[in-house]
Amino acid sequence: FSLHFSLYFSLQSLFQSSLYETTDTAVRHQAEKALVEFTNSPDCLSKCQLLLERGSSSYSQLLAATCLSKLVSRTSNPLPLEQRIDIRNYVLNYLATRPKLAAFVTQALIQLYARITKLGWFDCQKDDYVFRNVIADVTRFLQDSVEHCIIGVTILSQLTNEINQADTTHPLTKHRKIASSFRDSSLFDIFTLSCNLLKQASGKNLNLNDESQHGLLMQLLKLSYNCLNYDFIGTSTDESSDDLCTVQIPTSWRSAFLDSSTLQLFFNLYHSIPPSLSPLVLSCLVQIASVRRSLFNNAERAKFLSHLVDGVKRILANPQCLPDPNNYHEFCRLLARLKSNYQLGELVKVENYPEVIRLIANFTVTSLQHWEFAPNSVHYLLSLWQRLAASVPYVKATEPHLLETYTPEVTKAYITSRLESVHVILRDGLEDPLDDAGLVQQQLDQLSTIGRCEYEKTCALLVQLFDQAAQTYQELLQSTNSSAADITVQEGRLTWLVYIIGAVIGGRVSFASTDEQDAMDGELVCRVLQLMNLTDSRLAQAGNERLELAMLSFFEQFRKIYIGDQVQKSSKLYRRLSEVLGLNDETMVLSVFIGKIITNLKYWGQCEPITSKTLQLLNDLSLGYPLHDHRYTRTQVQAVNIIYINNLSVCLSVCQSEHFSFLGVNNQSNLSDMRCRTTFYTALGRLLMVDLGEDEDQFEQFMLPLTAAFEAVAQMLSTNTFNEQEAKRTLVGLVRDLRGIAFAFNAKTSFMMLFDWIYPAYMPILQRAIELWYHDPACTTPVLKLMAELVHNRSQRLQFDVSSPNGILLFRETSKMITTYGNRILTLGEVPKDQVYGVKLKGVSVCFGMLKAVLSGNYVNFGVFRLYGDDALDNALQTFIKLLLSIPHSDLLDYPKLSQSFYSLLEVLTQDHMNFIASLEPHVVMYILSSISEGLTALDTMVCTGCCSSLDHIVTYLFKQLSRSTKKRPTPMATDDRFLHIMQQHPEMIQQMLSTVLNIIIFEDCRNQWSMSRPLLGLILLNEKYFADLRNSIVNSQPPEKQQAMHLCFENLMEGIERNLLTKNRDRFTQNLSVFRREVNDSMKNSTYGVNSNDMMS
Repeated sequence: FSLHFSLYFSLQSLFQSSLYETTDTAVRHQAEKALVEFTNSPDCLSKCQLLLERGSSSYSQLLAATCLSKLVSRTSNPLPLEQRIDIRNYVLNYLATRPKLAAFVTQALIQLYARITKLGWFDCQKDDYVFRNVIADVTRFLQDSVEHCIIGVTILSQLTNEINQADTTHPLTKHRKIASSFRDSSLFDIFTLSCNLLKQASGKNLNLNDESQHGLLMQLLKLSYNCLNYDFIGTSTDESSDDLCTVQIPTSWRSAFLDSSTLQLFFNLYHSIPPSLSPLVLSCLVQIASVRRSLFNNAERAKFLSHLVDGVKRILANPQCLPDPNNYHEFCRLLARLKSNYQLGELVKVENYPEVIRLIANFTVTSLQHWEFAPNSVHYLLSLWQRLAASVPYVKATEPHLLETYTPEVTKAYITSRLESVHVILRDGLEDPLDDAGLVQQQLDQLSTIGRCEYEKTCALLVQLFDQAAQTYQELLQSTNSSAADITVQEGRLTWLVYIIGAVIGGRVSFASTDEQDAMDGELVCRVLQLMNLTDSRLAQAGNERLELAMLSFFEQFRKIYIGDQVQKSSKLYRRLSEVLGLNDETMVLSVFIGKIITNLKYWGQCEPITSKTLQLLNDLSLGYPLHDHRYTRTQVQAVNIIYINNLSVCLSVCQSEHFSFLGVNNQSNLSDMRCRTTFYTALGRLLMVDLGEDEDQFEQFMLPLTAAFEAVAQMLSTNTFNEQEAKRTLVGLVRDLRGIAFAFNAKTSFMMLFDWIYPAYMPILQRAIELWYHDPACTTPVLKLMAELVHNRSQRLQFDVSSPNGILLFRETSKMITTYGNRILTLGEVPKDQVYGVKLKGVSVCFGMLKAVLSGNYVNFGVFRLYGDDALDNALQTFIKLLLSIPHSDLLDYPKLSQSFYSLLEVLTQDHMNFIASLEPHVVMYILSSISEGLTALDTMVCTGCCSSLDHIVTYLFKQLSRSTKKRPTPMATDDRFLHIMQQHPEMIQQMLSTVLNIIIFEDCRNQWSMSRPLLGLILLNEKYFADLRNSIVNSQPPEKQQAMHLCFENLMEGIERNLLTKNRDRFTQNLSVFRREVNDSMKNSTYGVNSNDMMS
């Protein structure tokens, strides 16, 4: 104990005031820095022990626990096994002798125990897995006082949670092996223990007013939930897929779920404990209700479902606890699981089904009517009814499902409650649910299916409510003394109705629809279009943003269902539109769409949500309409073309910025506000291509405004004194427009017109902009994105004549831009972490994508650059390396767009420019190999697949060089020698990747097995001895009775494989690997496995 008391007191004071209490960021940062120094000090262990033994403050104990957690978690210079065992034992003894520590100290020490146990799970001492005796470790706690019991249960709960959570500082493969071993060896015993303790507790008439007994029951429920919520097979489901989750209970747990007492235990607990604890019980029931179907046979499943439905009925019949928001939310989740995990045909056979479905319907209607209570829980109720309604056409059971009775009630409750909410929200100033677009869309998607069930009733209700609201609205507008509040209420009601009408039209399923239903849709559509005419006529005076967004949502649903080749042109919907509005066919409806788009862009240009959705609708129309579809007659196509071209001419005639303010050429708007221009010009470009052909005059006419803008920018940049903001604004708008046009022009003829227009006349302006404003991403990012689009050989549009040098000249311009931007952006120095992506990495990512596009475009012969002494290629590649080395490894994977552009570029470089990679300095080669190694375990499949391909190219190159060196061939190039030397100096890098790939294939859900198989053969051939050791390690880690089978799997893997990387040999290995993976998975089922090899664990 070398720590002086003066240091002790200063540390205690420092951390108590600075680390745990301060709100000053700078002070906290300084304290955290001191904590790191304290943790890294040589005598940290003894200091921590002294703080625990003699600390007078809980904060000193927390400091010690925090430091010890950091010590045992570090990957570099880890603590020896003996020290970790001593810490584990010390922590258990400390907790046992001090059961009344501050709660946060106890929690920190339990966390420390859980971390040590997880990280040491595969550590052996004298053939004993010393960290696995977790139940024995807590037994003495469970046999002591209530406070000790709470600690013991919390230890098991925290350990289960810790092992279930992936640790970002350690490889995912190691986490999955630990989690699988814990699942197979300990988890069921822990779950059984928790259920037994709950049974004992429920039978003892606990005094839940006693804080300690209340706490014990809460910890037991948390433990049960953590066991049931365990990631049994490594799928890592997230909350976004909550309603689709299946709990993959192992087969060895069957007994616990076949025994109805487990299910009954939790239902009984729900009715006997305080509402503050019931949400935890319901959470456990949600998991139990989600147990995988294959755990049971049909009879067992029916029996289990019957008990489950009985329990739900009992809760509905005694709803005293449901007014609690947490209970209500969890119960809604439980109801949703009834249909997500069981079929309607199974539910209707349950004895009490008619009574239960009536109670659920009443509960749902009541919940919807109280719209202000727990709005986030409604999703689960609608999810239940959506699935029930969707199942009606498929149910084969003879028992009545009664949905024709109850589904209309649910639909009516939802619609009327939304309308009634409008007045209350405006009166009380509440938050409007219409402002949460994601929530509204989610509910409407669910209602679209529910409302189509008994559609006649839904349609009649909507017609009645819409006519009432529209008549009242019209009367208010015509009245001279109507209040603005009354008008706003009616607009809010109409907004909901328009959204709902769009949703139910979007729910139309072609094979299940009838002419009568199409006629009903026609009635609804006519009313919305009539309302649109009324609101558009008032836009010069006033408009309602929410109502306009609802209209756009309606148009999008209508477009998907009734515009295109999937709808019969004789549909009764069009007959009704013709009778009421004079819209005889699809082309006339299309003119209404275009008219609405122009109206919105003219009047709502300052409203970003409306503008972006309007442009998206225009873009969808330009992309999705089959103007050249062979299923249309020539007359039909010509008619549609006339509509498009006429409306296009209108668009072009009014697209100057004084009409369409969203184009953003005013001094108040930000540069980033002009993003909509790209979408707009993409749509205009597609419309132009309908009749463009080879008409250069029409193209020049179309480009006149852009030509004038380029000339204006050129004029400004040619003078020494110019308005920089005006120049930036004009240029950014211009390049956004051009990028939209370039994206739309995916045919050679049209794209070559654009290319000849921009090159060489205007390319220097883009280069000059990068030189001047490299530090301003709002300006440079659009320019770089335009260049990346221009060099992208989409649909083989970049095809130059054999006598044209344009391909080479285009690459020179690309190289110049990348080099200019790269060299200048590196002069910015250190960029704050919260700004680094926007200021630097986003532009770098675009440059990587640009370089990849031009290198893989197949319109440049890169061999000519070195042949004729042109340094354009070398400059671009060297700039890439400089930019790459300025990026930490962590950032490469933290930013998805950056990682995708980098790994796709690396794949091209290793495929076609391996000589360049081989010529790099050792530290650069190691950086690239490390990035590939980390990318192999990335969650993004695209990144992982790109890494496999890059690794395959590198391994193939190495194998060829080694093969040549063993034969009597001419002396290899110096770069080849150097690359081989680097690999021979650092064999651990290739070996690590061999281990990683093999781990993923054997132990994980390998989603790209073919891609993984390609580099694996080369890795094995380059490291045959290491592979043999790895194989022996894996075989020896299996239970004795399975080792022979595992050995045979590896033998079969290499059967018939020769020592070469010819395509035929690779294909055979890939086939062998598929069989190998299947056999290994079969062999390891229901067994505890683990690998002691440090290489496998690292």
